Amino acid sequence: MSQEAIARASEIINSKAGYKDKLGVEGYVTVAVIDENGYPTASTYVIFTANGINWLTFATGPDRNIVKRIKKNNRGSVCINSTEYNITLVGKFEIIDDPEVKSEMWIPNSAMNNHWSGPEDPQFCVLRFTTERYNL
Repeated sequence: MSQEAIARASEIINSKAGYKDKLGVEGYVTVAVIDENGYPTASTYVIFTANGINWLTFATGPDRNIVKRIKKNNRGSVCINSTEYNITLVGKFEIIDDPEVKSEMWIPNSAMNNHWSGPEDPQFCVLRFTTERYNL
């Protein structure tokens, strides 16, 4: 893969990061994990933070199905697409509920406040996806 394609994909991903508003103005991405029956299941999320194609984070709640599924099988995929591009990342998720990390990742005065009371909210956790391979 050319360094130019990797740099462009990283630029696209980074431009979508940041929990901007309740409707996800920056755009949704598709997150797929394996369910309890061994089948893939997909949901849409807003990218919370990102480091290009290397890793991305997503905000969710610890009682959500995706968290339960990741605890059983942390392999997954993220797809970022439009009519102009398709970026598919394959890798592993980790569940982050460390208070310090949650505080660092909290975006004050954002749509996050519509879902959680703050970084210390027990119903707020972060999913970190680390890319192992990709298709651009």
